[in-house]
Amino acid sequence: MRRAVCPGSFDPIHNGHLEIIARAASLFDEVIVAVSTNYAKKYRFGLEDRLEIAGETLTYLRGVSVLPMGDGLLAEFCRKQGANLIVKGVRSSADFEYELPMAAMNRQLAGVETVFIPAEASYSHLSSTLLKEVASLGGDISPFVPKAVLKRLNEDAH
Repeated sequence: MRRAVCPGSFDPIHNGHLEIIARAASLFDEVIVAVSTNYAKKYRFGLEDRLEIAGETLTYLRGVSVLPMGDGLLAEFCRKQGANLIVKGVRSSADFEYELPMAAMNRQLAGVETVFIPAEASYSHLSSTLLKEVASLGGDISPFVPKAVLKRLNEDAH
């Protein structure tokens, strides 16, 4: 069985994330969406909300589960989950350059390989940071995020 981990903060999860996760699900037997917390980041949604939103959104994909990554290294999380692959979506060469040293470190720390999946061109401009900014300024992000994100944003606005 080929089990892969697709890590991210997913704040919020968006259609670019969904596309990468769906493609990973077609390539591997099992995909664990590992929702991480980076304490240096300011989050729009708390961990529980991000887990719930991802869980609700990804129910249509067979073999995909959503788990909190918890504290510690991604390589260690992969080892605990019995996964020997990490899936990372890349939108540009800048993403690749950022991810490459981490991929090498994860391989050296735990023998975990990283598979890079290039983003579909129609999603290559999406980032959670940009979507949060657009939403905070009153812009419509509905074409770019799943319904569960819009539902939470609307609940918070009232």
